[in-house]
Amino acid sequence: MDTHSGTDHEADSGTGHGTRSATGAWHLTHDLGDFLLRAGDFLRSRPALHTVPLTVTETLRTRGARVYGDGEPEFGVLERGGEVRAAFFRTPPHWLNVTALTPAEADGLAARLAGLGRPLPGVSADRDTVAAFVAAWQRRTGATAALRQRQRLYRLGTLTPPRPLPPGGPRLAGRADHALLVRWHDAFAEAVGAGTVRDSAEWADARIDSGGITLWETPDGTPVAMAGTGPRVAGQVRVAPVYTPAHLRGRGYAGAVTAEVSRAALAAGASEVLLFTDLANPTSNGLYQRIGFRPVADFAVYDFA
Repeated sequence: MDTHSGTDHEADSGTGHGTRSATGAWHLTHDLGDFLLRAGDFLRSRPALHTVPLTVTETLRTRGARVYGDGEPEFGVLERGGEVRAAFFRTPPHWLNVTALTPAEADGLAARLAGLGRPLPGVSADRDTVAAFVAAWQRRTGATAALRQRQRLYRLGTLTPPRPLPPGGPRLAGRADHALLVRWHDAFAEAVGAGTVRDSAEWADARIDSGGITLWETPDGTPVAMAGTGPRVAGQVRVAPVYTPAHLRGRGYAGAVTAEVSRAALAAGASEVLLFTDLANPTSNGLYQRIGFRPVADFAVYDFA
């Protein structure tokens, strides 16, 4: 990225000479407003597939540029023939997140980023795009790649709450739950092996302020599970995280609280309710399908070394 001007409008040729290539021009910037001006309509045109860039950029817009770490966020937009073809973002020190690319476009992006001389910790994208980018990045940089996680994106069809529901009921998390949310957020990040991409205390503050965490509690008022929802952008709301402490699993709490936050999102006007699962966890994949979620697409996350 051009750290002096904040925006780099040089066309990506894949050769370093700045000539426009058949795959289009990558416009790179640190300016969120510039990125959304260029890519906003494109991201909103496929709200399910673009749920991550939509929700992350909305969080950056409302909570500040350093909410995900100390590094300056980086953005890119691929344009060809006056149309946006793809986009990426990265919130250092975390992975590159990129929308769907053809193999040629993936190679062009790898060439562009490799030419900047700064290493990437990893990449997250749909299954085909991530495979193409990983191959191109390895070829151009000599980096090794290791699969971190295979994911499946689900969209809610007909909500079917589990029956019977476990004892107790839902309630929104409040300020008195802050310490609990911090502990559970840390435990969730450790359990899924994805690392904490956001400070847990800041995350808890934001979700309490927005009413974005629901707890399932037993009849005596003990919280036993949580489910969160992100901001509604382009009609979509993504459920995350869903967490039950290990010693309380298998009692129906996760299904009940997920169904509740999904119901609430629909009632508040969401047109799509989405969530990601780890494909290595058949229990959670089965659970979400039983309450009405249907597969949309597969994604993967790779680490580079």
